Amino acid sequence: MPAVTVENPLILPRVAAPADGVQRPVLHVGTAPGGFEGEGFPVRRAFAGIPYQHLDPFIMMDQMGEVEYAPGEPKGTPWHPHRGFETVTYLIDGTFVHRDSHGGGGVITDGDTQWMTAGSGLLHIEAPPEALVVSGGLFHGLQLWVNLPKKDKMMPPRYQDIGSGKVALLTSSDGGALLRLIAGSVDGHEGPGITHTPITMLHVSLNPGAELTLPWRADFNGLAYALAGRGTAGAERRPFRTGQTVVFGSGDALTLKADASQESRSPNFEVVLLGGRPIREPMTHYGPFVMNTHAELAQAFEDFQAGRLGTIPAE
Repeated sequence: MPAVTVENPLILPRVAAPADGVQRPVLHVGTAPGGFEGEGFPVRRAFAGIPYQHLDPFIMMDQMGEVEYAPGEPKGTPWHPHRGFETVTYLIDGTFVHRDSHGGGGVITDGDTQWMTAGSGLLHIEAPPEALVVSGGLFHGLQLWVNLPKKDKMMPPRYQDIGSGKVALLTSSDGGALLRLIAGSVDGHEGPGITHTPITMLHVSLNPGAELTLPWRADFNGLAYALAGRGTAGAERRPFRTGQTVVFGSGDALTLKADASQESRSPNFEVVLLGGRPIREPMTHYGPFVMNTHAELAQAFEDFQAGRLGTIPAE
């Protein structure tokens, strides 16, 4: 799981554990069911079964892979529409090509993030490059959907390409954890992602036996998803492992700890941490559209069918 790393985390800026923060308790640990997306690549639905009041402003998150494709096997998605939210695609292993009906897109690979604001709507496709289809190889990543407030739902679409070299790299006070800060802020350190809805997104690698306590904005929710390995969450040491999501309660600090023994395929406990300020507006979601009312959903479908979200560009 290379993403982006350093040989010696002790050279990185350190995040200090809060001296007197109120620890967030663990409210829920859920296991993500498996499924398939697009033309058949395997996913884990990280937020399945979690009430929206605990997720807001996040809508869904899929762990894509981890899968080792044979030659000819890599798959993507067909052209599809989006409106009313943002997609965040974080690629840990492999390569993905994005295109849209507005002429945007690009290529993301190990440790890169593409932040697409669908806004008023577009057509979009994600696919492995031809070279990866021919050769096969490892593919692993995340796609996160972030809601937009009503005032921003019909804004013009835009992209942010966040290369792995732009991610803020941090470590814990003892050097036992590597933090990749993609968006938001932690202990005064800022990630490169520009967000309409205030959020924090980190990919944390915890060495076996290491513990990490972070200051966490009290007005944000708190979620942790285990990409690989096993450990515990909260001061109460609630166990969770690969494919499980932790929902934290209120407070201004949260704690993760890696088990002393990890899986042979992953030497560290790999966790994605998410927090966001709840929008607290009505949310209705169907397929590729996220709006405030059923009437707005119906309008989105009508606009898509009428070609108002764009047309598929010629090859």
